[in-house]
Amino acid sequence: MKKYVVVLEAEGGADKWIDGHRRDTMPIVNALKEKGFEAEAIFYRDEWFQDVFNYILEKADAVIVRINPGNLPNGEAKLFEMLRQLHDSDVIIMTHPNTMMRFGAKDALAKLADTDLVTEDTYAYYDYDEFKKTFPKSISYGTRVLKQNRGSTGAGIWRVEVVDTKIGEYEAGDTLPLDTVIKCTEAVDNHVEYTSLGKFMKFCKQYIEGDNGMLVDMRFMPRIVEGEIRILMVAEKPIFVVHKKPVQEKDAFSATIASGATYTYYKPEEFPELVDKFVNSIPIISDKLGKIKNTPIVWTGDFMLDTDENGEDTYVLGEMNCSCVGFFSHLDMGIQEMIADEVIKRVEAKNS
Repeated sequence: MKKYVVVLEAEGGADKWIDGHRRDTMPIVNALKEKGFEAEAIFYRDEWFQDVFNYILEKADAVIVRINPGNLPNGEAKLFEMLRQLHDSDVIIMTHPNTMMRFGAKDALAKLADTDLVTEDTYAYYDYDEFKKTFPKSISYGTRVLKQNRGSTGAGIWRVEVVDTKIGEYEAGDTLPLDTVIKCTEAVDNHVEYTSLGKFMKFCKQYIEGDNGMLVDMRFMPRIVEGEIRILMVAEKPIFVVHKKPVQEKDAFSATIASGATYTYYKPEEFPELVDKFVNSIPIISDKLGKIKNTPIVWTGDFMLDTDENGEDTYVLGEMNCSCVGFFSHLDMGIQEMIADEVIKRVEAKNS
């Protein structure tokens, strides 16, 4: 055991502070050092693939990946290739690309549709022809939300509702014609577009085609206007709960800061039912998403309020994130120390 950890970052981007690092990177490095490990933060570029690989392989027991996918000009493919090679060379990767993809990808919702975390009418489209065939019927049941795979800050997340079918009355389960007028609201900024069903589906083709392309189709939860409830986790430990409430304007449903949403933070004990439900579901989630041994090092689950058949509040999982969850505004809670403890635990377990 080398007792050495590398924190991997990408250069540039809006998530960086004046020292060039994410604000929560150096606190992790310093927490590891205080606990007797050596640690440093280095940058990754695709053209440095082999140099970074060799450097980490020589020096480190483990890598903590703190890279926002949007900060890599050519995407994540080469980065993931390097991380997999390091994993195969016995370096611990936190979080491994496979786990990132399975927990962070939107189709995790479709894979959990037979659990009590997600509504059963949640679908994933991996093929454009299947999307063209199924979505005109899906939307006949009511307003839907389409989510592109691994989109962030609300980009490519659309609320889609029927405005005019041009065929008079229709029933749930009917396949609506392609000239049906629909209203589409994008979560990134709550802007509204009116178009036809056919044109919108052609527009969505870009989300389905290409590497890891996919769309999730799920029921719209009207109570989203009351806000999303996010649970931030370090491994399997809940750290805090944040209530993300959309700006109170017509058509607004996005809970991103960029769209004007307000955030209020709570201790996990203030949401005992939801937190217990989520934590107790971790083994099920890990199994359904591919029998994953270790949870992501830092990750979140976002829930929406719904109402059950008895009129009681219930919660529906809207998404999970684990690529690069930030927590710099909560460093006073000691999250960096909790991460360091978990990293050291995993390194020591591998070397015991």
